[in-house]
Amino acid sequence: MESFPGPTSNRFVSQRLRLNYVDWGNPDAPPLILQHGGRDHCRSWDWVAQELRHDWHIIAPDLRGHGDSEWSPEGHYGMDAFVYDFAQLVHTLGYEQVTIVAHSLGGNIATRFTGLYPEKVRKLVNIEGLGPSRELQQQLEGGSTSARLRRWIDEKRAAAGRTPRRYPTLRDAYERMKTENAFLTDEQARHLTIHGATRNEDGTWSWKFDNYLNVWTAADMAFDEKAKLWSVITCPVLLLWGKNSFAASPAGDGRLDYFSNAVLKEYENAGHWLHHDQFDRFMQDITEFL
Repeated sequence: MESFPGPTSNRFVSQRLRLNYVDWGNPDAPPLILQHGGRDHCRSWDWVAQELRHDWHIIAPDLRGHGDSEWSPEGHYGMDAFVYDFAQLVHTLGYEQVTIVAHSLGGNIATRFTGLYPEKVRKLVNIEGLGPSRELQQQLEGGSTSARLRRWIDEKRAAAGRTPRRYPTLRDAYERMKTENAFLTDEQARHLTIHGATRNEDGTWSWKFDNYLNVWTAADMAFDEKAKLWSVITCPVLLLWGKNSFAASPAGDGRLDYFSNAVLKEYENAGHWLHHDQFDRFMQDITEFL
């Protein structure tokens, strides 16, 4: 993939945190928000933004604790905080209505925002971002509330004592990126590594995301409450899933039934990051949908 000029970097404030977003220009065009997923960063959308920047005013934010956004001082990365941050971005930029393309954790955030403010969203593309099925969520939440809270405290303490992994060179971080997703081209892995890693004081490299992100919140919304949000979404929704992903497709577990106006497409030879793995097909599908 050829190189291209990048976007401008900006900040907005949410719950006292200074959060980063990049702006691809063309402010007179309709707004399109590209929201990345967990342990990712806003520059992972660069190839998508380059294709769409002439028709849309593209904004790509870094979630709290990710990319060039500030880390939460108390390590708070609950879904309530993420959804507030997203709502604050839309509010700060003064948009009456937005179109959204969102991946994984970002898809979960954007879909909840869309259910809370259905009039605010024109169209939504959700890439593997619904969270677990009802049955899997019940398994993950197994045990009493007190047991779940004790487990969460133990995991948070473990995260506090964990030193972020340091890579001797950027090349070593790149090799780790390639290992994480075998579908990536060399150029994709290079670009994602350059924008996803930061140099430490001793000259080594670490990923930009906060270690506390590895600990999921202890008190999230129950499945039925999430499903109620999905059911009140009025805009067209395009759901995309990779056939080789660790995330189970909603095709047969009932999650799709809660949407009144949604289409699901599944990609062969694609994992969780299908927008990287099958870029040409992805661009064709979202261009037609948008």
